[in-house]
Amino acid sequence: MEMTANKINGANAEIKATIAKDEIEAKKEKLAKALSKQVTIPGFRKGKVPVAAVKKQYGERLEQDAESEALRDALDAGLNELAVDKELLIGEPQISEFDKKDDGTIVFTVKVAMRPEIDLGDYKAQVEPFKKPKVTAKAVTERIKELAEAQAQLVDVEEDRELQEGDTAVIDFEGFVDGEAFEGGKAEDFPLAVGSGQFIPGFEDALVGMKKGEERTIDVTFPENYGSEALAGKPAQFKVKLKKIQTKEKVRMDAALAKKLLPGEDEPTMDLLKEKVKEQLENEALTKLFNEELKPALLEKLVAAYTFDLPEFVVEQEIDMAVNNKARELSEDELKELRENADKLKAFREQFREEAERSVKATFLIDALAKAENVSVGEQEVMQTIYFEAMQTGQDPQAVYEQYQKSGYLPAIQMAMVEDRVLGNLLHAAMEEDASEEKKEEE
Repeated sequence: MEMTANKINGANAEIKATIAKDEIEAKKEKLAKALSKQVTIPGFRKGKVPVAAVKKQYGERLEQDAESEALRDALDAGLNELAVDKELLIGEPQISEFDKKDDGTIVFTVKVAMRPEIDLGDYKAQVEPFKKPKVTAKAVTERIKELAEAQAQLVDVEEDRELQEGDTAVIDFEGFVDGEAFEGGKAEDFPLAVGSGQFIPGFEDALVGMKKGEERTIDVTFPENYGSEALAGKPAQFKVKLKKIQTKEKVRMDAALAKKLLPGEDEPTMDLLKEKVKEQLENEALTKLFNEELKPALLEKLVAAYTFDLPEFVVEQEIDMAVNNKARELSEDELKELRENADKLKAFREQFREEAERSVKATFLIDALAKAENVSVGEQEVMQTIYFEAMQTGQDPQAVYEQYQKSGYLPAIQMAMVEDRVLGNLLHAAMEEDASEEKKEEE
């Protein structure tokens, strides 16, 4: 066997080999002898089948197996010459040339991809320090009021006053289109929060100013995109009677409220409630800051800061996905033109190369950073995350997980979780507490 191995760069290598026919024949003979002890052929005892009979019965299979073994031997020899550990290989070797000559000689070229060599250096220096988001006492008070109002009971308004926005109107109503009552357009003792936008535009505004016991006919028009085709875009009349005006109990910021909002605490107080709410608001502000600004900016900065070779076939796979996604937006004529014009197809693919390389580079960079930060996400954690999100949206967790699994999305979800955790760790380490807040805590 003649073989040459060339390391193209830190992530790609090429192995070329020429395998003579007698090498293939020797391997075929060896395989036939081993097979003769296992197969059963009519007319021969098992284990005593002549090699010639095995070759006649399984000739094509033996030929393919012998060629495959020869290719594997050449690949192993090439990797040994390049001093490349098989554990560093990514994906399957890509055969770019396979030529079987008339004399039985095989000439082939195979390309292999390796995990890029990335020298992270002082990667933490890439993360710029930033101030922890500040939460004001006013914001804490407003959030507590919101929480309290959400649980406050509705009480009847006894005074003789007009309905206002923010009140809850208890109404009887019946709707008509073209003078005919329509299905689902009637209700009694219906509680409607005025200003909530629960009803079609114009309905709630027309209630404002009514008094208890008053009846009113309201003219409105159903939106063009209304769910019922029979009603969409049509004018309608609603006969309405206001039976009650209700409002929520006034919020009192006291120990009773703290006890209500902190059911798991042994000694709930307003100070503890404020502390918990402030922590919640800080976490919300920090999550928003991380997800909308800091994490995307940090990833872009890291990608720009490091230079390393990328596995060619991984980049090509990324381009393939981008091309397939874009192809769904093209017309049949545009797709036909691409199929029939190799130059146009090549140019079409190349427009996605830069973004594909950036994406692949980010993936390997995050992988290296995850190892440096000792970050990992197991399959069980991925499953738990999918289950939780499915339950939050009222979906069947098992069905959602199986769909992701069937579609091959689990590795991407796992990688996204790793990326989120790696960048989060780096940012948390760079976050600086507000000096004034630290001073207050010391006092």
